[in-house]
Amino acid sequence: MLRVAVDLTSQLTPLTGIGVMVHELTDRLARRDDLALTGFAVTWRGRGRLHEVAPPGVTVVDRPMAARPLHELWRRADHPLIDRWIGRHDVVWGPNYVSPPTRAAELVSVHDLTPLHYPEMANEFTLSFPGLVRRALRRGAWVHTGSEFVRGEIVEHFGADPDRVVAIHHGVRAAPQGSPERGHGLAGGDRYVLALGTVEPRKDLPTLVRAFDLLAGDDPTLRLVVAGADGWGAQAVTDAVAASPHRQRIVRLGWIDEADRAALLAGATAYAFPSVYEGFGLPPIEAMSAGVPVVATRAGSLPEVCRDGADLVAVGDAGALAAALARVIGDEGHRAALVERGRQVAAGYDWEVTAARFADLLAQVAADRT
Repeated sequence: MLRVAVDLTSQLTPLTGIGVMVHELTDRLARRDDLALTGFAVTWRGRGRLHEVAPPGVTVVDRPMAARPLHELWRRADHPLIDRWIGRHDVVWGPNYVSPPTRAAELVSVHDLTPLHYPEMANEFTLSFPGLVRRALRRGAWVHTGSEFVRGEIVEHFGADPDRVVAIHHGVRAAPQGSPERGHGLAGGDRYVLALGTVEPRKDLPTLVRAFDLLAGDDPTLRLVVAGADGWGAQAVTDAVAASPHRQRIVRLGWIDEADRAALLAGATAYAFPSVYEGFGLPPIEAMSAGVPVVATRAGSLPEVCRDGADLVAVGDAGALAAALARVIGDEGHRAALVERGRQVAAGYDWEVTAARFADLLAQVAADRT
């Protein structure tokens, strides 16, 4: 029985892409008879709540830890050991860039290198991630990432041993059946381009607003719907919408629950993902799975992950994005073919397969330590 401790801090807030990954993997790993999972959370505010969100079968250690001072200490030194809070384990997995020092074997998930490539798109906390990863590598940590693209970046930028950096594609959740009528109601119309996810600079939604402006003048019933909680830097999107001559047809919904998410996907005319940089790109895969035609950028891992299931355009090119969306909306033959290819691509991302490969990786990490 392999004893694995996992940081479940991401489960204490509304789930973003990383939170979904952690939930889907831990839920499946906890069902295996060769693993014993312990969940902990590096948080003071969330103390006492971890048992409410941990998947069944995960033993919870719900001792409060102050995140900011601990991360600051771990950036500078290999103490205090996480073992003083959680006890001894075979592997400690930090699924969100932070691998706490431990006597156990270490595995850290690195999802992208935004703080290195685009420091202006990172905040104070995420700017500390590269230093934490470097220190973990010096301690002998293994690295997990969601794409071969990011794996190559980690080897290049950190000088990591290629044999100890392992790419395992994420899965995609089976999309619940949404109500197109409900989606149309949320959008305020039955024809709309949809963007889902946290509103932050890396998603480059101002370019999407400009692309919509290029479409909207010739298509008076088309709407743009942006659904997702405001992250830092959301003011740029607010300003772009305010400057749009078609702002009355731009709908910002903020954070939405799973039922509304499914409804918006079910009713969408097209899905847009104009990201500047991605380490995987789960939202467009989820849209493909729901049968929505996707237009995305050639950013980071997206060509690897989307393959031929999406129409890809250059980063930051509002004209190219508008042209691709216009083709998806107006050319029924192309739209149908893109939807079919998207479904086929999405079918290849299975969380059960991902979890099985991840369990093998945990065993490999533990064996390397011994």
